[in-house]
Amino acid sequence: MKQRKAWKVVREVIDEADVIVEVVDARDPIGTRNRKLERLVQEEGKPLLIVMNKADLVPKEWAEEYKRKSEIPVVFISARERKGTGILRRELKKLAKPLLDEKEKVKVALIGYPNVGKSTIINTLKGKRAVGTAPIPGYTKGKQLIRLSKKLWLLDSPGVVPIDDFDELVIKGGFPADKIEEPVRPALKLISRILETRREAITEKFGIEEFESEEEILRRIGEKRGLIKAGGEVDLEETARWLLREWQTGRFTLFASEEEKSQDFIWNFKDVLEGVERELLLDPRRILWRYEDELREKLDNQKRAGVREIEGITVGIATGFKKCDSALKFLEELTGKSAIASECFGKKWKGVIAILE
Repeated sequence: MKQRKAWKVVREVIDEADVIVEVVDARDPIGTRNRKLERLVQEEGKPLLIVMNKADLVPKEWAEEYKRKSEIPVVFISARERKGTGILRRELKKLAKPLLDEKEKVKVALIGYPNVGKSTIINTLKGKRAVGTAPIPGYTKGKQLIRLSKKLWLLDSPGVVPIDDFDELVIKGGFPADKIEEPVRPALKLISRILETRREAITEKFGIEEFESEEEILRRIGEKRGLIKAGGEVDLEETARWLLREWQTGRFTLFASEEEKSQDFIWNFKDVLEGVERELLLDPRRILWRYEDELREKLDNQKRAGVREIEGITVGIATGFKKCDSALKFLEELTGKSAIASECFGKKWKGVIAILE
């Protein structure tokens, strides 16, 4: 019932408006575009413009390539940074111009999923130029038009596209990853979407270059994260929750920042961590005492790291840092957990063993 009611509101917005703007998150265009919405607008014969918000978070070259390939006009903006809004205004005026022969004012509506930035765009477009409002006859009580120019008006409240299935709700951050009972399916769907949009993101984030399926990618992520069940099998459910949590919190996106790229490291210490798990060594000093020779062999200017979940806590090892604090911070950022005990070792190049939870 909620879905039908939400789509009814979206249809009302489409009916009322003369020009429709679909607001999309530039970081996840496939996931935040809605083909059903686009079909509805095109069936009504109304002009449609796709506005990719948060464009400051994606490379310019990629944005230009996406725009070139799109069958629907696209404008890239960053409403928060107030970049590209002038281009958006000009595009809206261009779409409105053919309609002004028959209409005194052209009404523009912004529609899209939750959290893509519709309200921010509306507020940015209002600015100081929005000098007046007018009620919309026959429209939902309290709704108004905001004047953008003499003949261009903006619906003051965005249309919210409902999220039609649970997997999409999870991927878009509408349901906490840690509370999902069956996380593997949405995680595989997310991986498939990433491969379709920008497969290089998988290599940049996880160092995985060759694979045969989405499930293989998930399994290898689990291996690299040390999410191993008793018996040596990857815990796919915990791996899926971790991946979804990284996506929901923005720690993993389609485009790594320059800072993240400079943090390149090699996954390592698999044999040491298997020994730690086998011997149940959960004290950093005991781990260093037992595996000091193996660990000191990895002390150079190449960053290396390994993590493993053991008995409900995480054991992490990192080497190749100039300072122990930097190595520890790196492990905390890598795992998303806080260190409760650690042991530093090395001279010119340092390493750290940490217990995190």
